[in-house]
Amino acid sequence: MNAETRTEIFSRLLKKIPNPTTELNYSSPFELLVAVTLSAQATDKSVNRVTSKLFPIANTPETIFELGEGTLREIIKTVGLFNSKAKHIIQTCKILIEKYSSNVPQTRKELEALPGVGRKTANVVLNTAFGHPAIAVDTHIYRVANRTAIASGKTVLEVEKKLVKFIPEEYRVPAHHLMILHGRYTCKARSPLCINCVLLDLCEYEEKNL
Repeated sequence: MNAETRTEIFSRLLKKIPNPTTELNYSSPFELLVAVTLSAQATDKSVNRVTSKLFPIANTPETIFELGEGTLREIIKTVGLFNSKAKHIIQTCKILIEKYSSNVPQTRKELEALPGVGRKTANVVLNTAFGHPAIAVDTHIYRVANRTAIASGKTVLEVEKKLVKFIPEEYRVPAHHLMILHGRYTCKARSPLCINCVLLDLCEYEEKNL
C-alpha cells in the first residue's frame, strides 16, 4: 500500500468520525489510567459502570489509596480480574504519590514500570491523555490494520511498529481511536459491515464483496 492510499484511508475515517476519542469516561490522566487498567478483558461499558461509582468518591491517587485494596475490590468486583486489578491500582497509587507527586508520568518507560501497566495501557494513556502519537494495538486495530493492509503483521508489536512507521504524520494522534471505532462499529470481527464502509474501494479484505 502506498502513502497516498494510507492518507486517503485516514482522511475518510476522520470525515466519518470527526471527533475520535475513547469511550471510557474520565476527566484526568489519572482517571484514564485507572479506567484503562480496569478495561483489560472487560468492555468499556462495564468499566464505565464501575468508574461511575468509584470516581465520585475517589478519583486521585490519595483518595483511592485511602480506600484500601478491600474496599476498591468490592467496588470493581463486576469487572474481570478484579482481585489483581485492585492490587495493582493500589500499588500504582502509592508509587504515584511517593515518586511523582501524584501525577501520571508521560513516558512509556515510566508508565510500564507501574504495576499492571503494559505496553498497550501505556500507549493508550500517552495517546489519549497526553496527545502522543502512540498506537495501542488492541483486537480492533489489529483486525483493521490487517484487513485493510494498512499495516499487515502476525503479532501486535509488528503491527504497532508498522503503523507508527506508515501512518501519515497528520493522522498519527487520531489514528489510534479512528481505527478502534472503525473496528468496533463497522469492521467487526464477525459480519463486518463492508457495504457501509467508507474504505470499501481501498480495502484488501478478501470477503468484502460477499
